[in-house]
Amino acid sequence: MELYNLIEPKNKKVPIIISSPHSGTFFPDEVKAQLKPNMVAHPDDTDWFIDQLYDFADDMGMAMITANYNRWVIDLNRDPGSVPLYNDGRVITNLVPTTNFNGDKLYVAEEPTAEEIQRRLIAYYLPYHQKIQELIEATKAEFGRVLLFDAHSIRKVVPGIQKDPFPDLILGDNDKTSASKEVIDTVFRMLKNSGYRVEHNHPFKGGHITRSFGNPDNNVHALQLEMAKTNYMDNTQTQYDTYRANKIRSLLKRTFDKLISTL
Repeated sequence: MELYNLIEPKNKKVPIIISSPHSGTFFPDEVKAQLKPNMVAHPDDTDWFIDQLYDFADDMGMAMITANYNRWVIDLNRDPGSVPLYNDGRVITNLVPTTNFNGDKLYVAEEPTAEEIQRRLIAYYLPYHQKIQELIEATKAEFGRVLLFDAHSIRKVVPGIQKDPFPDLILGDNDKTSASKEVIDTVFRMLKNSGYRVEHNHPFKGGHITRSFGNPDNNVHALQLEMAKTNYMDNTQTQYDTYRANKIRSLLKRTFDKLISTL
């Protein structure tokens, strides 16, 4: 099993890279054996079908990288030293998660040792980040600027994070520091005028990918878009809903059109 899929642009290339670090569903046998079978069968924290939702990227000239391994193997959007992204009382999942978002334990018995975490970091985590860095450097060398767009989704209600339902769309830019004002404003205006309920940097301001790669002073911009799964899945949030998906895909395409012009 490849660590990730890299989808190259089909048409004229533009300076945008889409990343989907949490849409992977695969568990290596040695990790699967340590996890509770019911958790492996239903890895609910997965960003289901996000890679499918954004599969228009190559037609628009954008590269896209998508992870194959599930985030419960190792979370590609966490700090490699497990420094918490938030300190507001929500359930915090580590680099190698030991619980789901609601605090339910994932492992049958012993949790991964420091040595096992380091093994997974080298085997599964670092190659994804290294490839993103390569893509950024190559794109910036070609265009002089680049945007990394990190695509995510989450259940509409996750009590371990907050009691209230999430908004439809949450734009994260680490409190307006991971991208230029022009890039941020372009996206936020498009989302805000879409008819969806939109928030900015709350309750998510971007994970480690957005925070670590975003460097607008060097013309490297990074944004995270979190969305409720009800935007493109059915009410059970287990099945892809084509009608809902096509509606949000239309908004995403219009937003990327604006971003291409801005960049």
